[in-house]
Amino acid sequence: MIELTTDYKKRVVEALVSARENYSGSDSDFARKWSIDKTVYSRLKKGYQEGLLSVGKYIELGMELNVSSRERKWNMVRTEVFNLIEAEVKFCKAYSKGKIFVDKCAIGKTYSAKYLSQTLPNCFYVDMSQAKKPIPFARALARAIGAEAKGRLVTVKERIKYYLKLLPNPVVIIDEAGDMDITMVSELKEYYNALDGMCGWYVLGANGLRAKINYGIEHETSGYEELFSRLSDKYSTIVPANKDERTEFYRRLCRSVLEANMTDRSSLDKLVALCLKTEKDGEISGLRRAESLLILSEM
Repeated sequence: MIELTTDYKKRVVEALVSARENYSGSDSDFARKWSIDKTVYSRLKKGYQEGLLSVGKYIELGMELNVSSRERKWNMVRTEVFNLIEAEVKFCKAYSKGKIFVDKCAIGKTYSAKYLSQTLPNCFYVDMSQAKKPIPFARALARAIGAEAKGRLVTVKERIKYYLKLLPNPVVIIDEAGDMDITMVSELKEYYNALDGMCGWYVLGANGLRAKINYGIEHETSGYEELFSRLSDKYSTIVPANKDERTEFYRRLCRSVLEANMTDRSSLDKLVALCLKTEKDGEISGLRRAESLLILSEM
């Protein structure tokens, strides 16, 4: 059995209580959002208490709340990618609009989305790679906003719409949207229409999402053109098309993240150079490689 330190458990509880500050629903709804009994949450919010949660639940919460089990914390950096996503999410939230961001893998899209969902009031995150079809998506979204996720699909969807109408300026971030099943196109349009003017939507994906939507529009597949229209009829993107400009973009990106997370910066230039080394089709690997290189350099 995995043994968790008391320090780790305390940090998970602290992160949970901190997340409550950004949720406008009731304590009961917040407890449901994290699949915790409301009486247990009532005791947790007073501070860490041994025995209230299982090891598995601590791990689940720690993962969702980005609590590191290591002593060294991965520091958040305001990269160009983060700043753009933050500005667009805040726009969607303030004006209940929809936008779509599509770009290269490993530039920090998911990290930015998760961070914002934990720090912006009433900002909710759903990973569509784990919820590709209508039923799992509805249950995942219901859990994210604190609504009851059990029951028939039509009932869960009505709860979602009702809850989001109650919350002030909610915004839903849908990540990994390129993985969505074709049946989700009409589902997303339904959610948008039911909450038009009352909820913002921000859709994220890699370049495969652009190809999927463009193909659907070109072949007049039902729902694609309407959904794209609701997402402002434009893809947001940030990685430059020009090769030299793209290389310089990745240099700034990797350097800023590595520099903020290194204990010894003497090898910074070397690690950045390794990050920019291309090994497939002339493409640069991005931040996943940067993190791996940093871990290896400090072992």
